[in-house]
Amino acid sequence: MLSESGFSNIGLLHIDLDGNDYFILESLDLSKLNPSIIVMEYNFLFGKERAITTPYDPKFERRVAHFSNLYFGASLAALVHGASRKGYSLVGCNFGGNNAYFVRNDLLNDRIKKQEISVAFKAGKFRQGRDRNYQLMYLSAQRELELIKGLPVINVLTGVSEAL
Repeated sequence: MLSESGFSNIGLLHIDLDGNDYFILESLDLSKLNPSIIVMEYNFLFGKERAITTPYDPKFERRVAHFSNLYFGASLAALVHGASRKGYSLVGCNFGGNNAYFVRNDLLNDRIKKQEISVAFKAGKFRQGRDRNYQLMYLSAQRELELIKGLPVINVLTGVSEAL
C-alpha cells in the first residue's frame, strides 16, 4: 500500500493503468502522500461531456476487455470529478490528448490556474485501434468510437451503468 510505504509529501503522482485509473484515485488516501501534482491518463474517445469510466475489474486487461484496445480508463470529466473530491484542480492536458494534469488546490495561483474541461480537453493525436488480429487499423477517432459504442460504462456522478 502506498500509504504504508513511508513516502510523504511526494511531488508527483502518475496514475496510468489502462483500466481502473478512476477507482485507484478514489481509493487513495492522499493525506500522507500529499502529491503536489497528479498526472492521469484519460480516454479521449469517451469525450469531454460525460463523467464515465469502464466498470471496475481487478483483473482488467485492456486487450481482453475489447479486441480493439480502445475500451479502457475514464473520461476527462470523470477524472476531474475524482480529483476535485481529493482537493485537486485540472490545470491542463497534453497536446497528445491522453494525459491530464491536476494540481493541489492550495498550490493554485495567478500563474497556475484551474481550467475548465472544455478548455483543457484535447482529442488524441494518435490512433491505437486494433483489429481482431491485433493489427493497427489507422481509423479516424469517429470510427474508433463506433467500435466500442454501446459497451458498458459507469457514470461516476450517479454510480449507474450506462452504454457508451
